Order: sequence, then structure tokens, then C-alpha cells
Amino acid sequence: MYTDPISDYLTRIRNAMQAGHKVVEIPASNLKKEITKILFEQGYILNYKFEDTTNHQGSIKIALKYDKATKEPVIKKLKRYSRPGLRQYKGSGELPRVLNGLGVAIVSTSKGVMTDKQARQENVGGEVLCLVY
Repeated sequence: MYTDPISDYLTRIRNAMQAGHKVVEIPASNLKKEITKILFEQGYILNYKFEDTTNHQGSIKIALKYDKATKEPVIKKLKRYSRPGLRQYKGSGELPRVLNGLGVAIVSTSKGVMTDKQARQENVGGEVLCLVY
């Protein structure tokens, strides 16, 4: 049992990219599924698949994306922002801008999980889960 499932999720992706794997399998949860959808929409991963197995949890298979020329991972950095020991809540005007808008902050709001850009457009704040660039 791990205390921070989002950190575990990010670490599994980070480790798989560092090892050069094409696919990584992660235990599923609704929050992890939403983060995966955002990573796909923003172009950080090639594809994903939600698999419902016989157990209640299921899994997420993520196809990682690499640069064709240099074989470098598209995701340069995955950083956990809010942690169980220190939650980071920000208003819509205080949301972090990652690399001057080139990166993405994933925010859990009252209207669902979304990017920092979407949260600013809808004028909602929330818990900043992680930064991706």
C-alpha cells in the first residue's frame, strides 16, 4: 500500500521513460484516468488504454512518446506539486505558469481535472496536482 498514488503514477512513467520502455502499466483510479487523458490531449503520450480486469481496480496501459530523431522522451520533467503532507491550493489567478505556458500544470477543480489554461479560462482554482514539461 502506498500513501500517494499520484506520485507513484508519475514515478512509474518517469522510470519507464528513463529505461526506454514503449509501454507502462499502472494500477487505475478515476483521478489517474483523468490525468492520462490530459497527457494524451496535450501530446505528451502516444496512446492509452483502460483495462478492466477481474479485480475491482483495473489498469492503465500508456504508450510513451519519444522524439523520432534523438530518441529522447517527449516528457522532460514530471513533478508532483501538491503532496499529501502539504496540499497546494491556488485560485484561478495564482495558478502556476509552467515554462511560460510551454508546459502544463494539472489542476483538480470543482469542475473536474483540467489543465491550468482551462482552469484560467473557466475562472476556477483548485489543487495543483503536478507539473509536466
